Amino acid sequence: MEQRIYNEYLKILKEELIPALGCTEPIAIAYASAVARKTLGCLPEWIVVHSSGNIIKNVKAVIVPTTGDMKGIETSAILGAVGGDPDKKLEVLTGVTQEDLDLTRSLVRRKICRVELIEGGANLQIIVEMGAGGDTALVEIAFSHTNIVRIERNGETLFTKEAVPEKAASTDRSLLNLRDICDFVDELQLDDVAELLNKQVSLNMDIAMEGLSGDYGANVGSTILESFGTGVQARARALPAAGSDARMNGCVLPVMINSGSGNQGMTVSLPVEVYARELGVNEDRRLRALALSNLIAIYQKNELGKLSAYCGAVSAATGAGAAIAYLHGASREVIDEAIVNTLANISGMVCDGAKASCAAKIASSVDAAILAYEMAAHNRTFHSGEGLVKSNTEETIRSFGRMGREGMRSTDVEILKIMLEE
Repeated sequence: MEQRIYNEYLKILKEELIPALGCTEPIAIAYASAVARKTLGCLPEWIVVHSSGNIIKNVKAVIVPTTGDMKGIETSAILGAVGGDPDKKLEVLTGVTQEDLDLTRSLVRRKICRVELIEGGANLQIIVEMGAGGDTALVEIAFSHTNIVRIERNGETLFTKEAVPEKAASTDRSLLNLRDICDFVDELQLDDVAELLNKQVSLNMDIAMEGLSGDYGANVGSTILESFGTGVQARARALPAAGSDARMNGCVLPVMINSGSGNQGMTVSLPVEVYARELGVNEDRRLRALALSNLIAIYQKNELGKLSAYCGAVSAATGAGAAIAYLHGASREVIDEAIVNTLANISGMVCDGAKASCAAKIASSVDAAILAYEMAAHNRTFHSGEGLVKSNTEETIRSFGRMGREGMRSTDVEILKIMLEE
């Protein structure tokens, strides 16, 4: 493949695969708030968080990391202002102390923060305003979790950039396509990605083991192993589910994300690692499979957008299913069919926010991806004209992407309305 495209794909992996502590939506609020606090120069007396519906949806029911049991936008914003380190971005809460937590609880009780819904903006948009005395600060994030597009102090603009999806990434995502992804994987110089991909597996495996050994949420991961045994398929479902059990319910271990999501980061990596170990493949094939899984997930999310009513576990598991096919030595045709079979089966599963049941959705998505590969391996696939399946895999990905991006907009609005009902 062209060296220019190879380099861009490498940059995409490095841009997307970054560590994060906790669910990325409350962390994005905490990050914006920490930057605003630094801009203000002192502890705020009041905070207003303007937030898109998808952010509200994904913060409502998830425990903010380091707090033990606290949830919600107000907690995220106040804790970010009190104890957040803006230089650590998605690990902004890493250094939070007990004193910070005590102060945060006090300020939450005093109701110094209020939340307002942004209507008609980006699916991922956060504006944090705060003030103390006569001074004010404002920070706006849009389109990706750390993409700051505006900073103001006392009404004066200190930083601004165009708030459009194309500016949220430093890479050219329009270059993504299946042929080049497969070429990239085949031609990959392993030294370019080994450290990054091994760190992804290491971090995500650690939180999965914590999820299996602890008592988190509904314990989906543990339930799978207890109920269905410890075979490779059960382990491939259980490990990312267990990581989500822990992550959605307050575990302070970091994860390596994909497409802005820790749940997706675990789903693209852990099933692949499970199968790589089971099959005894060499390091070369294992790393190439992980690169394939990550890039196919990123490609789909580029069609869908960072946040929507379409559950991201589906696109992540689709990547994992393709990588499992690759680990078995499958042809590109079988890999394509595995992708189509997964999408034809489970696409349309809705995202109703970050919470304990994300673990079960991950398990269901991985199960669908494994079935998709097994069907493809036996030359069984869904065909063009059957639902949203098109004449080739590229068109099928775009078809389901359009359904999630455009067709499910009204679904997204209705989900938020239902979630906000008392």
